Amino acid sequence: MERIQIMILPGNEDLPKMEQMSQGASGFDLRAALSETIILEPGKRKLIPTGLAMAMPIGLEAQVRPRSGLALKHGITVLNTPGTIDADYRGEIGVILINLGEGPFEIHRGDRVAQLVFQQVASVNLIEVEQLEETARGTGGFGHTGK
Repeated sequence: MERIQIMILPGNEDLPKMEQMSQGASGFDLRAALSETIILEPGKRKLIPTGLAMAMPIGLEAQVRPRSGLALKHGITVLNTPGTIDADYRGEIGVILINLGEGPFEIHRGDRVAQLVFQQVASVNLIEVEQLEETARGTGGFGHTGK
C-alpha cells in the first residue's frame, strides 16, 4: 500500500477529511474550500479550491474525476477529465468544474465536487523510428469499426 501525505492548508481545518465514502470506493471525495458560495452558470467553468496539498511517491499520479451524481442530476462535470496531478506537484489541488446543465448550480463550502483516484504510472523509454510495426487495425480510428 502506497503512503500519500495529505496537508490541510491553513484556514481549511473545518472541512471534513478526504475519504472514500464506501469500503469498495475507488475514489476519495474532494470538497470545495470556498470562502463564499459560488453560482456556476450554464456553460461556465470555475477553478474550485480544495484546501488540500499532497505528496506522492514517483510512479503514482492522482486523477481528478467527476462525481456521477453531480453529472447526472445537474450536468456538473470536471472539464479536463481526468485532471492529472503529478507526483512532483506540491500546490493546492484544484478542480475545474463546468456546468453543462440547463440552470445555475450553487457550490457551497464543503460540498463534494469531485473524486481523486490514484493510479500507477508506467515508466517508459520513447524510441524515435522511421516506420511503425504493422497491425491488423493499422491507422483505423475514430469509429472505423461502425457507429
